[in-house]
Amino acid sequence: MERRPSNIWLIIVAGLFIVVPFLTWYFTWFGRNLSEQDLATYLADEKNPRHIQHALLQIEQRIESGDQSSRKFYPQIVASSKSAHAEIRKTAAWVMGQDNKSDEFHRALIDLMKDEDPLVRRNAALQLVRFNDAAGRPELRAMLQPFDAKTPIAGHVVSLLPVGNAVRAGAMLARIRDSSDNVAEFRSPVDGIVAALAVKEGDPVQSGQTISSLNPDRATLLNALEALAYVGTKDDLQLVEACTKLEVSAVTANQTSLTAKSIRSREQ
Repeated sequence: MERRPSNIWLIIVAGLFIVVPFLTWYFTWFGRNLSEQDLATYLADEKNPRHIQHALLQIEQRIESGDQSSRKFYPQIVASSKSAHAEIRKTAAWVMGQDNKSDEFHRALIDLMKDEDPLVRRNAALQLVRFNDAAGRPELRAMLQPFDAKTPIAGHVVSLLPVGNAVRAGAMLARIRDSSDNVAEFRSPVDGIVAALAVKEGDPVQSGQTISSLNPDRATLLNALEALAYVGTKDDLQLVEACTKLEVSAVTANQTSLTAKSIRSREQ
């Protein structure tokens, strides 16, 4: 009787197609609960930014629930706000806003207002409002205005994202060919909508030159408007009321009205 070939290897391979993606998802999923030891270890893992973000978000949940044990991690959270990775600094800024009684968080957020990354500055400015601190007001105002996306790359423009396209931070705005004939991608520093182009395909560009002007998207406008409702002044009213021209929606119009009303009530 002829022996049938074993299917064991097919079963193993099929199993790997299921198990490997699951394990990858499980160990990168931010919702996975971490032990006290894991939190300390993850926060110190500068080589793996996702580990630090995972730990920061877990601690944020503890702070929000009033868990005082989270305070032992405060020095590491402040240290994360000085990370070489902008994503970590941005997340740390958000987490520090959850305890508006912490002086060390307050000081760290003020320091982040000088950060080179606009999203880090924006998160810090929004969280400072929780401390009843208007130090981030200039950044909040900037969130209501067009953002000039300046390329750090010199060369010749190969391609450009056209006007009208919505972009998220990290999305490609242009491809630029440098002097070595390498094509590099210039990515958006912020969320927004391409409102105007300062160059065209084929143009030479220098490092620091504006490529595109980005209007703020709805989420950016709403965040800034909500914050300015608490720390805005009469000098911000014209800028606030102009938001309905940047983003035409009932939601933005309503928040614009509420913010303007709140500012006027404080200025009386």
